[in-house]
Amino acid sequence: MAERRDIPDALRDAVERTVQATVDTRVRAQDAVDDLSGTVDDLVKNAEKGLRTGRRSVRAAVGERLPTSQDEMKAMRAELRKISKRLDSIETRLAADPQPGKRSKKASKPKSKKSKTSPKKSQSK
Repeated sequence: MAERRDIPDALRDAVERTVQATVDTRVRAQDAVDDLSGTVDDLVKNAEKGLRTGRRSVRAAVGERLPTSQDEMKAMRAELRKISKRLDSIETRLAADPQPGKRSKKASKPKSKKSKTSPKKSQSK
């Protein structure tokens, strides 16, 4: 068995080693957390950059293919209503036309361009 005065010294050494190991472990853990935090920050920055690039790419790809506002949608709906009314009006007039298959005299005979001298006149000379 160890002497009585060696026991307090041995106990003191054990406590000091435990405290030093705890301090060393804390320092290593803090370094690991700092490294991990830096890596996460880099990943977040790269992800944000990728998202910005992706948004720009999507905007460029979609471009003017989609309406950008409710106002434009309202304007398109109003234009479609106008076109629909005009079409209904045309269909109503066509249904009321007594002779739907015939054209008016002005439209039925297109004017043809005639030359000043016809081939028959030039043959008779």
